[in-house]
Amino acid sequence: QVQLVESGGGLAQPGGSLRLSCAASGSILSFGLMGWYRRAPGKLREWVAGFPDGNRTTYANFVKGRFTVSRDIDKNTMYLQMNNLKPEDTAVYWCKADHGYYVYWGQGTQVTVSS
Repeated sequence: QVQLVESGGGLAQPGGSLRLSCAASGSILSFGLMGWYRRAPGKLREWVAGFPDGNRTTYANFVKGRFTVSRDIDKNTMYLQMNNLKPEDTAVYWCKADHGYYVYWGQGTQVTVSS
């Protein structure tokens, strides 16, 4: 059983920054895909950024140049640095990890961008 715990959400002003963390209970090297998703009010959950395989990173077009995904293998933690936040980035953010046949999700963290 893998547990993922997100933290770092909160309120930010437009143009501000937040950093989300996703701490895993096991070695993140054992995961396949590991990434961030979000669901904005009234919308479907969507891919944001992450590691689809190995060290390769991918980003949704709407966050390219603003968000950076990274991970610390020693801490078994993945991060999402979010800069130049926009009101449309307001959403619940989840981390997800694929581990063998299983898919694990964190509990989600709320990000609100508002002046």
